[in-house]
Amino acid sequence: MMKKMSKSKGLVVLLVTIVCIVALSLVSAYGVGEKKVGAAENIKLGLDLAGGVSITYQVVSDNPTEEQMNDTVYKLAKRVEVYSTEAQVYKEGDDRINVEIPGVTDANAILQELGKPGSLEFQTSDGTVVLDGTGVEAANAGTQTNSVGNKEFVVELKLTEDGKKAFAEATANNIGKTLPIVFDGEVICNPTVNTAITDGNAIITGMDSYESAEQLASQIRIGSLQLELEELRSNVVGAKLGQEAIATSLKAAAIGIVLVMIFMIVMYLVPGIAASIALILYIVLELVILNAFEITLTLPGIAGIILSIGMAVDANVIIFARIKEELTLGHSVISSMETGFKKALSAIVDGNVTTLIAAVVLGIMGSGSVKGFAQTLAIGILLSMFTALVITRFLLKALYSVGLQDEKFYGKNKEGKTINFLGKRKLFFGISAAVIIAGFVFMGVNAGQGNGALNYSLEFVGGTSTNVTFNESYTIEELEEKVVPVVAKAIGDKNIETQTVAGSNEVIIKTRELKSEEREILNKALVDNFNVDESLITAESISSTISSEMRNDAIIAVIVSTIFMLIYIWFRFKDIRFAASAVIALLHDVLVVLAFYAAARISVGSTFIACMLTIVGYSINATIVIFDRIREKLTTMRKKDDLVTLINESITQTLSRSVNTTVTTFIMVAVLFILGVTSIRVFALPLMVGIICGGYSSVCITGALWYVFKKQSKK
Repeated sequence: MMKKMSKSKGLVVLLVTIVCIVALSLVSAYGVGEKKVGAAENIKLGLDLAGGVSITYQVVSDNPTEEQMNDTVYKLAKRVEVYSTEAQVYKEGDDRINVEIPGVTDANAILQELGKPGSLEFQTSDGTVVLDGTGVEAANAGTQTNSVGNKEFVVELKLTEDGKKAFAEATANNIGKTLPIVFDGEVICNPTVNTAITDGNAIITGMDSYESAEQLASQIRIGSLQLELEELRSNVVGAKLGQEAIATSLKAAAIGIVLVMIFMIVMYLVPGIAASIALILYIVLELVILNAFEITLTLPGIAGIILSIGMAVDANVIIFARIKEELTLGHSVISSMETGFKKALSAIVDGNVTTLIAAVVLGIMGSGSVKGFAQTLAIGILLSMFTALVITRFLLKALYSVGLQDEKFYGKNKEGKTINFLGKRKLFFGISAAVIIAGFVFMGVNAGQGNGALNYSLEFVGGTSTNVTFNESYTIEELEEKVVPVVAKAIGDKNIETQTVAGSNEVIIKTRELKSEEREILNKALVDNFNVDESLITAESISSTISSEMRNDAIIAVIVSTIFMLIYIWFRFKDIRFAASAVIALLHDVLVVLAFYAAARISVGSTFIACMLTIVGYSINATIVIFDRIREKLTTMRKKDDLVTLINESITQTLSRSVNTTVTTFIMVAVLFILGVTSIRVFALPLMVGIICGGYSSVCITGALWYVFKKQSKK
């Protein structure tokens, strides 16, 4: 039983919680010490929110093949993830590569740390080359415990299939001898071969610090590029979205959180107050942790935070709904709180662990914005479980102990009829099928008209980068107001990105791929409207910033995470039909939102990936709650009980949770849509559709699917 807390102890708990919130809020606002350690203003922001360094490399050799360029872009993208998961690498023209690293203002420092890409070779002691850099798939710094129990710093190598064979032969023939690693003609390491290495995984020991291990790993990574590069130019570029986007997003988040807190208090009274206090603590802890782990925050990262806030509220909603049920049965307030937490535990743990599995897989296997999304989501999930299961519990006990003990402060469920959801399953299936089919029809029509099945952004398909030197400097907001409309009219397309170059009047304008005559029209429009010097206008074709390899990484990561989620649900619910129903519902949500993207011609870019991942995480959590209730009822089901009634009761009893969580998460995104700039709205609108769809599929589709599978298996 939940032990009653004394009044004095309750006051202490409330006071300590408030002090912690104030202290952490001050740290988040002002930081600690001269460097303002912990201050939210020190959180790293991505290229879209804060800009960074842009470096252009020129390929040294003549006429590089497309395969060589693509391989080099992908490996360089993996290399710069050391600085930020949100760095972008893409081709410019036929023999140039652009690297954009967010949150950095010193291009020279980055160039020095990044190192000059050159050739890498593994040689025998007499100078014979046994392996070049193309045989290395990955190189990372790490630690291990040596034979005497001491920690040592190492470099871990993973070789390609071809590299594994060559390295196995070389190490077998040179046991006890050195195998020098030569970078750009200079020996950077001289390791001794202790044994034949045949599995493609090697460890280099002897590093005196983690920094030296990271430096060696970095040189090996950069030396594994197929092409040798040299710096052509470097600039510090401004944010793509501008300060207004950040300001409006913060304002929207603050308003959204206040509205959510008001909603929680109105719906759940005293428990709502406890949840609101815990939510404030959750948010300040999130800011401190983002700073502490130096996570780069971008628009997709914000999506992860929004989802985790929704899940933080969701855990409380599940608990409070259970408390109301117990009070309705006539139990005391203290007993209802104890039972409510106990009965809600399995749904909270299963829902959060399932989403956490997806976040971990995406973080390990994904790259770029996918990795950033996964990091913020994983942190949010762990924090939400802590605040809901620990902080809210203590706060509820404290509020009860200081005098808020009457059951009217906690609420009861109103008596209501069980809704026959299963009886309408054919209607629900029909609506879903119609929407999904309509989506494919829209995609087919769009493709037939030559507009592409989806409205892919520059991040997916590349385009033309036009550099213009204006006669005055412009902010991002001024560019959106004055320059973008002129460019859009000239090229007949609104899919445009702009970036400023620090210390100059130069602006980078990225558009779809322009033909030579379209470039001339654009140049004339810029000269006529802004009186710029046409000789200072240059244009180059650029590739997508989301490479095919990155897209493949994302797809594979999603597939693998879905498989792991399926396995976990199967293991926890002891029924593959639960897992299959959940996965089909996820596919349903993705296809419905895809249909919306096709019909509304919303731009498909990096935020599209974040949107889809957010919907998957949100939807699976809602589904788990309903399945948890079905599982609970199945344990007490008698032979004469009707399965249809059991499922309908489960969905009806969890309906308030499904609706309330949908409302709170929708509020957060809706305020973002109402107050945000255009680029924020493009992100928020499909997310709103996805949240509604996720709630709908959990209530109307998943239970019905499980029932259909159950009936079919009996046949």
